[in-house]
Amino acid sequence: MLATCPACGLLCDDIDVSQPSFNSCAKSIRFFSQPSLDRSPMIAGKAVDLAAAVTEAVAILQSAKRPIFAGLSTDLSGFRAAFKTAQHAKAPMTHMNAQSTWRNAKVLQSKGWQTTTLMEVKNRADVIVLIGTDVVKHNPRFFERNVWNQEALFTDPQARKIIYLGGESVDSSYGVSANGKQPTVLPCAMDALPELTAALRAMIQGKTLKADAIAGIAVTDLQVVVEQLKQARYAVLIWIAKDFNFAHAELTIENITESIVTLNTQSRAMGLALGGSDGDTTIHHAHTWLSALAPEVHDLSQYDTIVWVNSFSPDKALPTTAAPVIAIGNSQMEFDPPPAVFIPVATPGLDCAGTLFRVDSSVVLPLKPTRTSQLPTLTEVMTKMDALLI
Repeated sequence: MLATCPACGLLCDDIDVSQPSFNSCAKSIRFFSQPSLDRSPMIAGKAVDLAAAVTEAVAILQSAKRPIFAGLSTDLSGFRAAFKTAQHAKAPMTHMNAQSTWRNAKVLQSKGWQTTTLMEVKNRADVIVLIGTDVVKHNPRFFERNVWNQEALFTDPQARKIIYLGGESVDSSYGVSANGKQPTVLPCAMDALPELTAALRAMIQGKTLKADAIAGIAVTDLQVVVEQLKQARYAVLIWIAKDFNFAHAELTIENITESIVTLNTQSRAMGLALGGSDGDTTIHHAHTWLSALAPEVHDLSQYDTIVWVNSFSPDKALPTTAAPVIAIGNSQMEFDPPPAVFIPVATPGLDCAGTLFRVDSSVVLPLKPTRTSQLPTLTEVMTKMDALLI
């Protein structure tokens, strides 16, 4: 049985769940190897039935003055149901990855950008620059499916130029082609990326730098990269916002996207923001459709009740807070101390069907259940809560 894997933003749809050990991705193996656990809901650590847990959760919400729905690691249907309930509870919403998602959103809102898709990378890219990131840590099968894939239509995969620009301790072995062609590797400290990307932008614009090196990288080496980008038939600059953990990271992303704008005046270049996990791409789009606003970062310490939704990742801890937490999520979640209420729900792609946007936002893929479970879906739980809130 082939299934779609939601363990990262690539949403690989060729996973044989009958033989997960043959899959080359550790994230996928870990996701599909989760044991089935039909766990009971709990109130303060004591098992109760679903109706009692829902009633208690609603009572806590109704007494709250400043509740928030957070985590939001779920699929499209689950989020839409949670959004409706949050509206009735007069609660804002924030995703567990909102900090990194917002870095990209700021650039898109203020400047716009020119981005491509995974399919276009596979079929057309002849120069790929990975800026400050080790892609395989986030998207393990990126090179396998989109770089070295022999089904590329308009370019020779083995002739591609792979360039690692910036970043520390990056595993560049995935950038070695099957015929042994080595990638260009120009490393620097992560906090030097603003300086490096600003220099790259200036050089692409034809400006002369009065320096011999930028962030430890020789300007002559950087100039070689610039010329390769200008001569490319289809260059792609890739970044992962989650790795940009420094102040004003959105300005670094802007340097990248504005470099692409300049390249497109004479050649062809596109950007690609990779990463994606816990349904963050899907939640970003859905929140924007439903509210007309992109989901923002919220300080959970400023709220007196937290509804923590986490269908996908049992290893993600609950927020540390003195406020009561209503945890609704993966049945394998562990707590110490237990939340005020815990309601286990089905995991999309394992226990129930679902829908997610791929990280490049160009494709919506269905998730199908790969086992039988008696757990309610997040949509069912939210519908029950919503009926009591109205």
